[in-house]
Amino acid sequence: MNDEFFMNFALKMAGKAYKKDDVPIGAVIVRNGKVISSAYNTKNIKKCAINHAEIIAIKRACRKLGTWHLDDCVLYVTMEPCLMCCGAILQARIKRVVYGTKCAKFGYAESLGEVLHSKKNNHIVDVVGGVLENDCSCILKKFFLNKRG
Repeated sequence: MNDEFFMNFALKMAGKAYKKDDVPIGAVIVRNGKVISSAYNTKNIKKCAINHAEIIAIKRACRKLGTWHLDDCVLYVTMEPCLMCCGAILQARIKRVVYGTKCAKFGYAESLGEVLHSKKNNHIVDVVGGVLENDCSCILKKFFLNKRG
């Protein structure tokens, strides 16, 4: 299994958010080649600013593994993580983040800052962007086009 396989799983999660009229972002956490948690945005559904797919997936993975140390895990997410999610990724010690499309307004993995690569942190995250970028971008564009009518 490769990055595209797991990103497709994240896209399925994004589709669930789309169907529930929330911003279609999906996340999957993988350990030793197996999905241990998955989530989608519920920020609008739950009326809670921190209900990003990455945060929910991290919480589920920690609960499942019984630890906050996710240092042998990979996070797949359909859109570049925001500053809040980058903080959670660093706190969880996730070793690798793979994302689909960049986020020019909120992305802090690479677009607005390279928070995950900063040598000031006690943990450096390997970041790979652009995996299934077109698919990840299309679902977001479709969502916002429908919202704007």
